[in-house]
Amino acid sequence: QVRLVESGGGLVQPGDSLRLSCVLSGRTFSNYIMGWFRQPPGKEREFVGIINWSGDTSYYEDFAKGRFTISRDNSLNTVYLQMNNLKPEDSATYYCAAGGAGAKYFPIPRYEYDYWGQGTQVTVSS
Repeated sequence: QVRLVESGGGLVQPGDSLRLSCVLSGRTFSNYIMGWFRQPPGKEREFVGIINWSGDTSYYEDFAKGRFTISRDNSLNTVYLQMNNLKPEDSATYYCAAGGAGAKYFPIPRYEYDYWGQGTQVTVSS
């Protein structure tokens, strides 16, 4: 059974930092491109960033550049989303996703993600 489990969400104040984790089980983690997405209340799910199989290349949506960093530890089957200088508009449910096993290109579009986590809630409020 394939599972993606996010953790690390919570309630923080503006300017704080938070690190989300996402663990993949049931598949060989290093075979997968990993992405982070978020869904603010009442809005569509949006792309946050993506990291390649080895972790040496990542891309970010404009709002995440300079504040968010994605990393991965293939020995722990885990991908991370480090979020700094959080703003109220970063409040959302954050999802990780896995895809691109066997792909010969990077990044991959949203529809090529095979597995999604259940999400972890991040609330930024004073």
